[in-house]
Amino acid sequence: MLVVGADVVKMANLAQMVNVIAPIMTNEDGFFLPPTYFPLVSAARVAEPVSGRVLEVETTEPGLQFYSGNFLDGTITGKGGVVYEHRSGFCLESQHYPDSPNQPVFPSTILRPGEQYRSRTIYRFTTDR
Repeated sequence: MLVVGADVVKMANLAQMVNVIAPIMTNEDGFFLPPTYFPLVSAARVAEPVSGRVLEVETTEPGLQFYSGNFLDGTITGKGGVVYEHRSGFCLESQHYPDSPNQPVFPSTILRPGEQYRSRTIYRFTTDR
């Protein structure tokens, strides 16, 4: 889950990031977000340079799951007859770290009777234009 040796924060684009870390990725891979004392942390910013579309993700969760479409192979057809080719999409999902219940140094995922679980994730869509 933890990507070692790839500084994805400083990568120029999503394609570059996926190409660098694809050899060590599984179907979905997660990233540890920096600890924060504020309610929300900026987890990701993805910009498409041609259209200017921007996706920003802020969350209270400590991790971000990244799905790159590595296992899409053109056998699935979506809305409007669009074929989902290899790496033709991606997904960013805020969450706790995988295996958290078994890792005492990870933020706890245990919810005891009477306790409340609250999480907040904001997906903000804008343009650079």
